[in-house]
Amino acid sequence: MSNFEIFLENHGISFFYFKMIFGFTFSFLITYLAIPTIIKISRRKNLMDEPGARSSHLRKIPNLGGIAVFFSLGVCAPIFAYELFDRYKFLFASLIILFFVGIMDDIMVLRAYKKLLAQILVSSLMVICSDVRITSLFGLFGVYEINYFVSVIFSIATFIILINAFNLIDGIDGLAGSYTIVTSALFGISFYRLGSLNYPLVILCVILIAASLGFLFYNLSNKRSSKIFMGDTGSMILGFLLSFTAISFIDIFIAKKDDVFYHLESAPVIAVAILILPIVDTITVIITRLYHGKSVLSPDKNHIHHKLLNLDLTHKRSTSYIIAYYLFIIIVAYFSRHLNVNLLLSLIMVLGFVGAYLPIFLLRFKKD
Repeated sequence: MSNFEIFLENHGISFFYFKMIFGFTFSFLITYLAIPTIIKISRRKNLMDEPGARSSHLRKIPNLGGIAVFFSLGVCAPIFAYELFDRYKFLFASLIILFFVGIMDDIMVLRAYKKLLAQILVSSLMVICSDVRITSLFGLFGVYEINYFVSVIFSIATFIILINAFNLIDGIDGLAGSYTIVTSALFGISFYRLGSLNYPLVILCVILIAASLGFLFYNLSNKRSSKIFMGDTGSMILGFLLSFTAISFIDIFIAKKDDVFYHLESAPVIAVAILILPIVDTITVIITRLYHGKSVLSPDKNHIHHKLLNLDLTHKRSTSYIIAYYLFIIIVAYFSRHLNVNLLLSLIMVLGFVGAYLPIFLLRFKKD
């Protein structure tokens, strides 16, 4: 314990709460204060997002908001959640790689395979070198403990799928940032309840929430001069960190069963419920593209948010309805957490797909 920690404890101040409060404050301020400069440079250098096949905007908008999010994380996480970088040696290196690749893609548009190679690299670093793995499914599909090799492949695939799935929901104002806040809050509360060993993860979630709030202030702005998107830089980094927190959440109930006050058999399904939006949205889009004989990589407007926009909803209302519905699913999952894991997963997935296809039926009903 440092002299500063001893000083705080002697004055009745918990060092954890000190780090959490200041981590939140500085993370928000760094993002909030950095974005105006990024917008100014983006407009001056014409580093803008052009409307495309899957775009829901009609004008060029700066798309480098992810730089501010990374800047906030890069400063605040090593200071206020430094234990994470000692425990997970390759976490910061992975963030640097994703930041570099994201910037390259936002400015020059990289080929898909190059982004995929970077995602495989960072996922492998975390899974193999930092041992962030899913080692058991708690009886899901009849599977309990997983063989090491299978665990590595499955965990790397999970990282890659969730990174790309999160990128796909970043299609309307406020959705990716709001979803990051919700998921980070849920994981953060869970980590807090599971004991002091997980406090660094709590602080990471708090920093993510603050950075997302700072970004949303501009992303949801009605002023064209203030609006910015997070781009692939932001969506890949946030998707990666949410994957990391989800796997860490599951791992707590596997490897540290004796260190927590209860053992949640449905932990993998609860993690799926928290990340249900990008999972269901990705599966729905892939099914739709295959049904129409298109490549699964072809851009289109078949995402859940596009379907809500077709109902003449604004970006903000679409985001609000999506977040509200998937919060409902999470609440159902929480109160049903003691159900059989396979039954609970079926329930969660059914509710998820209902939310994905409901806008289609409402649109048809509206036209009739």
